[in-house]
Amino acid sequence: MPHPELINHNKQFPKGVIDIGDGCWTAVGFAASNVHMIEGDKSVAIIDTSESLKAAQNILGEFKKLTTKPIERIIYTHGHRDHISGAKVFFNGSQDIIASHKFKSDLVKTDKNSFTPLLALKKRAEAQFGMGLNSEERINIGCGPGDRPMGGLGEGYIKPNTLIEVDMDYDLDGVLARFIHAPGETEDHMAVWLPEKEILFGGDNWYHAFPNLYAIRGTTYRDFGKWADSLKLLAELNPEVLVPGHTLPQFGREKIRELLETTREMIIFLMEKTAKGLDAGIPLDDIVTEIELPEHLASRPWLKEHYGKLSWSARAYATGLLGWYDGNPTNLGTLGTVERARLMSNLAGGLESLWVQANATQNLQWKLELCDCLIALGQPAKKLKADTMRILAESEINASARNSYLWEADNLDSNY
Repeated sequence: MPHPELINHNKQFPKGVIDIGDGCWTAVGFAASNVHMIEGDKSVAIIDTSESLKAAQNILGEFKKLTTKPIERIIYTHGHRDHISGAKVFFNGSQDIIASHKFKSDLVKTDKNSFTPLLALKKRAEAQFGMGLNSEERINIGCGPGDRPMGGLGEGYIKPNTLIEVDMDYDLDGVLARFIHAPGETEDHMAVWLPEKEILFGGDNWYHAFPNLYAIRGTTYRDFGKWADSLKLLAELNPEVLVPGHTLPQFGREKIRELLETTREMIIFLMEKTAKGLDAGIPLDDIVTEIELPEHLASRPWLKEHYGKLSWSARAYATGLLGWYDGNPTNLGTLGTVERARLMSNLAGGLESLWVQANATQNLQWKLELCDCLIALGQPAKKLKADTMRILAESEINASARNSYLWEADNLDSNY
């Protein structure tokens, strides 16, 4: 049975178009990310475009029920593919497509001399998002619904033609907007603030889940300090409505300030706690396994670890700042996987004893590590590992972890 808190998290992405007031709407639950519409005097602007052509088509169909005004501008809050991959559906061939001058996306290869492990990234992304899992297995993806149309996934991107270099006011056909650079989940994040309507489109710098300070699909270091600074900047705008790139819009100044400030406080706590542990010479594995949020933060529903995770974030912060070396000279050298497994087997008293330990332990993490040793030595332990991952998945409130456990278990099933 999946964790009830993860099931309950589905309430954050009910499928529908939500009126956020004064000629603005957001489409939630149609795709991994939200798509927003701002109505001007004679035209509309679209903020973000979803992850697939099919999802974008569904959203456009719903928007057309609200207004027949043409789309004059498309705005990208940032370059993640789930926000830019439906642009062709909204594009008529001549509109402005607006983004930060720092816009960057993994859909666009800009340097022929750079090398990226694309196959590894693809596999890990499929695991994180549970691609191919059925609806009973993939409860959600932490930031959006698990079940959604995937036709044309990643196929609808159009390059921006208007780049914003400095924070500036912009006329959205009679609606005053301000484009604000707010690096956080990505360096190219740009918030859209409507000061007269007091509505803030914040991109992915806040959503109703623990922020993905590190994504297990594989990402470069996300600057925690800049993210915290941007949350402060957004809070100081004092919006009446906060419209995130994922999960439901939020209403009310005091509530929104609390959401942004406590998320910022959590990031600062994480940085401080991890840095103090490193300064004290505490091994990173111990910092990661022992770190806990104070109760006044841990109890906040929007900081539940449905998407990001505190322990993953602490490890990412440490390695992002100091690199892989942890200060222990033992780790200046390394053992190969097979050699380490052989030595572990010898220590256990042979393969038979290693199997006994793997079957007997109630520590599921240790069981997985022993299974890895057995698999490295050519032993038929894939089924035991798959079964163990399925047990772990059922206790996870983190969608990325649950999906990865189940996806990898299915992958092992096909190989034994």
